[in-house]
Amino acid sequence: MARRAASLSKLIVESSGNIFADLGFKDAEARQTKVRLAAAINGIIDRRRRTQVEAARQLGISQPKISALLNYRLEGFSVERLMHFLTALDQDIEIVIRDKSRSRRMGKIVVRGASQRERLPA
Repeated sequence: MARRAASLSKLIVESSGNIFADLGFKDAEARQTKVRLAAAINGIIDRRRRTQVEAARQLGISQPKISALLNYRLEGFSVERLMHFLTALDQDIEIVIRDKSRSRRMGKIVVRGASQRERLPA
């Protein structure tokens, strides 16, 4: 049993936090950002119990495109378009630009949904 555990530990690699970077995609940051924006959109649609047809109407796109979005097939969606969908769903988007940490070689993009308590008054 100890041998098996030792051989398995050689196969396990700790994630960087971005699966796309871990898999070697050149556009890893953009892919990660798109997934996080899509997750926010999908969560809103789900919480509001919208059908695909209702969501498509609100976002101004076709039902097949909503289906692709809900299934994270994001090739046809830009970060800008996904942010537009969030504003169409009555969400505010705040972009904060600041100096990167000295511990990192490059800057990064972070998408974080605000909880109800963290939201600023309108």
